[in-house]
Amino acid sequence: MITGERMAAVDENAAALGVSQKQLMESSGNAVARAVREVADRGSSVAVVAGRGNNGGDAFVAARFLESYDVTTLLLGPAENIGTEIARENWEALQHAGYDTHEIADSSGFELPDCDVVVDAMLGTGISGELREPAATAAEAINAADATVVAVDVPSGFDADAGAVADNAVEADRVVTFHDAKPGLAELDCELAVADIGIPAAAERDVGPGDVSLAEPDGREGRAYVIGGGPYTGAPALAAQAALRTGAELSFVAAPDAVAGEIQGYAEDLIVQPYESEILTPEVAEDLLETATSYDNVVVIGPGLGTDEETLEAARRFLSGYDGRAVVDADALEVVPEVETDATLVCTPNRGELARMGGPDADDLAAVADEIEDFAAELGHVVLAKGENDVISDGERTRISRSGTVGMKVGGTGDTLAGIVAALLEGAEPVDAAAAGAHVNGLAGERLAECHEHGFLASELLEELPPTLWGGDDE
Repeated sequence: MITGERMAAVDENAAALGVSQKQLMESSGNAVARAVREVADRGSSVAVVAGRGNNGGDAFVAARFLESYDVTTLLLGPAENIGTEIARENWEALQHAGYDTHEIADSSGFELPDCDVVVDAMLGTGISGELREPAATAAEAINAADATVVAVDVPSGFDADAGAVADNAVEADRVVTFHDAKPGLAELDCELAVADIGIPAAAERDVGPGDVSLAEPDGREGRAYVIGGGPYTGAPALAAQAALRTGAELSFVAAPDAVAGEIQGYAEDLIVQPYESEILTPEVAEDLLETATSYDNVVVIGPGLGTDEETLEAARRFLSGYDGRAVVDADALEVVPEVETDATLVCTPNRGELARMGGPDADDLAAVADEIEDFAAELGHVVLAKGENDVISDGERTRISRSGTVGMKVGGTGDTLAGIVAALLEGAEPVDAAAAGAHVNGLAGERLAECHEHGFLASELLEELPPTLWGGDDE
């Protein structure tokens, strides 16, 4: 099963791999034409009712593959308002080749011709609620017609993710969906065909630009709350700054009083909250828990904490009482397998930390991705295992991020990753935030490697994060 949002991400990943959306549209349209041929003999009349999106573009392609049928294509709305370039190109191909096409300016101009088959390509996935004009009038005519209705991807007026059906939705006899079934389609009482349109498996398995688009913040939102520092001060500062660079409104660091000033010295943008203890203690953890819960912060716990037994007990205490979202990194990771918590955790171990937590011990994490998936399922939390190739899994979905460079072996890049994921957790699902975070962190390293192949520092990643995430040039 795949949601509409995830399908859009996979399409974008496929394009990055060299399989363009135009190629996919050609395959999709061919699949729709095959479905029509299965329900009607040659010479039958076919009415294609198309919207102005890529759903309509699929149907324009289908019309070209139905040369032995009497096909009329009706476009709802003016052609100048077709929403994508590839859909427009396929509409224009029908025009130039002399196919029977009509633009329907408004609902008063809609008239469904007598036909044996109707291809419903008005609206695709991601559309919910009652149909509006002119689609509403078209749907009423389609439902009243004595014709077999073939829907492209989903019937118009049907929410493919939630399974909700509008009162005036198209009643399809057959649905041709692409790549994978959509979650709600099982609720429909009609024939369902899932067409393979040539999307590479890597577009779904490997993290790519579509995953970044899926998790990308559309503005500043959320407050990262980094619990770290003590023996080490750079790690929490890097994590907190990375969260700011990735869209967080504010970034707090809770740290021992003795090192709070040093952490503040890394960046005036951080809000450092000192506590009166040389290390994190269970008593301090109780106070921090109250703060994190009351402000609904996304927590990062672990960077620079150290492994004092009292500190580990404090991490246990915090996580067992927390029910929000948290990235668990570095020294705090070892307590996760023994903690029962209602929190939503993203754990970010490196190879050694993964093995110590009870996961697989391997040099090549991608080679043991299935074992990491099993470990994540047993753990009950998202695992982002860091290596030459990062593996991300929630126990059901597993992704591999292949971005990065050998120069990222420098200390601190895992801390920037923790901060990135924390910021993305504000608006994205945990596994999506983790996958996108790993990819963005690696791509930022690749940008630096263009100038400094091996000699860059983790702190230099910070300036590369905004252009990597949102595009643009940092020069």
